[in-house]
Amino acid sequence: MADLFAAQEPSFAAEAPQPNGPLADRLRPQSLADVVGQEHLTGPEGAIGRMVAAGKLSSIILWGPPGTGKTTISRLLADAVGLRFVAISAVFSGVADLKKVFAEAREYARLGRKTLLFVDEIHRFNRAQQDGFLPYVEDGTVTLVGATTENPSFELNAAVLSRAQVLILHRLDAAALTRLLDRAEAAEERPLPLTPEAREALVASADGDGRFLLNQAETLFSVQFEKPLDPAALGDFLQRRVAVYDKDREGHYNLISALHKSVRGSDPQAALYYLARMLTAGEEPLYVLRRLVRMAVEDIGLADPNALVQCLAAKDTYEFLGSPEGELAIAQACLYVATAPKSNAAYMAQKAAWRSAKETGSLMPPQNILNAPTKLMKQIGYGQGYTYDHDAEGGFSGDNYWPEEMAPQTFYTPTDRGHEKRIAERLAWWNEMREKRRGG
Repeated sequence: MADLFAAQEPSFAAEAPQPNGPLADRLRPQSLADVVGQEHLTGPEGAIGRMVAAGKLSSIILWGPPGTGKTTISRLLADAVGLRFVAISAVFSGVADLKKVFAEAREYARLGRKTLLFVDEIHRFNRAQQDGFLPYVEDGTVTLVGATTENPSFELNAAVLSRAQVLILHRLDAAALTRLLDRAEAAEERPLPLTPEAREALVASADGDGRFLLNQAETLFSVQFEKPLDPAALGDFLQRRVAVYDKDREGHYNLISALHKSVRGSDPQAALYYLARMLTAGEEPLYVLRRLVRMAVEDIGLADPNALVQCLAAKDTYEFLGSPEGELAIAQACLYVATAPKSNAAYMAQKAAWRSAKETGSLMPPQNILNAPTKLMKQIGYGQGYTYDHDAEGGFSGDNYWPEEMAPQTFYTPTDRGHEKRIAERLAWWNEMREKRRGG
């Protein structure tokens, strides 16, 4: 039988790296123990470590940022449990490619050799294509290992997720990236031409991507420098990695959530940081402004009514000045809402009032506050007994404004923070006066 993937049949660990190949290829891990930064999965107590120890691999989805080892781990898993390894990319494969893969896997299964099918960028397959995996996963024709940089909850079918365990790969931290650089220097038998400070800057510039870091290191090794580069010289020589940020994907929602919660938690420094992360990555400024307006009404409300004014003024300023000058107004609004006294009392009151309105239906207001534009309406009591509050002592009548079938409700309870403290005092005085007048 012709095997379109025969070239991929030897296990990954058995493939010797080419001496003159790219640095990342030469440093390719030869066992799961060599994989850095994912010990929570590959270690003895990790999900992958336990599968390998048991000699049995279930279908899994590897979810993590670029350059964290998803492909490498998949190849090493196939070798560790003795499975034939076949890799496809959802970017370049279609239904015909999948049919060929499944047909070959079924033929190999009849010969007693099972297949690990690695699907890179699995979220790129549409829902119908994802459903096409199910019968082959269920009958054991293939063990599916899918790799994705996107949140599986949003991008993968529920049917696929129910048959596969989602394992989360972490972005590589500074310690893991430093270990990669140590290996690179050992392989090249010379240190990187960097000062210690520049070496730290190089690690930071990788933004958790090991592959990117090794490619940058290879570029540095390829050039002869008269003296080690300092951080400034390194920045001039290498282009800094652009932060991973998809405006319609999870990175977008993660950062706006972090911004909102930093504002709610009154941490202006963190709020400004996440604002900068979003705007420097290309987020639409008006989207951020809309969210700041929401924070002003949801998390501050009447504790500082000026927060809403500041956010709307920032929107007008940005539309008037544009970028980058107008972004200063956004930063000012962000700092204002982060440092303002917080209250969700108005937000909770609105939710409670809406819920009550739905529950009580069409109860008639009391007759004394009904409008009486006709003689008949006056005759049947509309408006009768209404007290004009401006004529009452203290500008407050204390009348009842609730439907007769409904007891007075309390939806809004102001806090003792900011402007709401004064509102609370005013409400308390009105309640006291209302009780006195009712008693009288």
